[in-house]
Amino acid sequence: MTEQLTGLAGDRALLGRTSTAERVSDILRSRIAEGYFPPGTRLSEDSIGGALGVSRNTLREAFRLLTHERLLVHELNRGVFVRVLTVEDVEDIYRTRALVECAVVRGLGAPPYALAGLAEAVAEGERATREGDWKELGTANIHFHRELVALAGSDRTDELMRSVFAELRLAFHVVDDPQRLHQPYLARNRQILETLRAGERDRAEALLAGYLDDSRAGLVAVYGRRVADAGQDAG
Repeated sequence: MTEQLTGLAGDRALLGRTSTAERVSDILRSRIAEGYFPPGTRLSEDSIGGALGVSRNTLREAFRLLTHERLLVHELNRGVFVRVLTVEDVEDIYRTRALVECAVVRGLGAPPYALAGLAEAVAEGERATREGDWKELGTANIHFHRELVALAGSDRTDELMRSVFAELRLAFHVVDDPQRLHQPYLARNRQILETLRAGERDRAEALLAGYLDDSRAGLVAVYGRRVADAGQDAG
């Protein structure tokens, strides 16, 4: 926990002069997504509040916001913890992703499409793969899907999926095998990008639907085993 708190202390500058619960929640959301606070970690009000230099009330409101986003859970008489997803949670996340991401592609309209952000995300993934930086590959893959959602041009959709992707990363941290999770899909990211460049929206949607279905099945299989093993170890 000491290392995590040192990192948070460095985030104090992000709060500016007006520290708000929303800004604190943004910082904690990013730290949770990055794996600084893994699933199951108890978050200490005193330690985190001190590291960020915020009041207990501000921190509690930030915890409330992140609990609403399903990233944290409050356990009576025990405190606040980073949430551990169930297999059913993972399945539901992918249902949401399929509904939203496929709908975004379906609704793109006539080409050409604004694909610069999507292309940069693919390039980031390819660069990370050449360097063997699998954690960065995972970040690039999430970036790809965020940029895909951004094609809708909807702040509400972006906000919704920001929470969904952050929640998804809770499962990635439990599996803790970014190469296995993400490398097989890098070429498929490139394929979707090139299909959209060609203006083939319907084909891109079909590719994306198959992609998400395969990703869901692969993650659920591994995640289910990891959660079961953790339960046995705890017992």
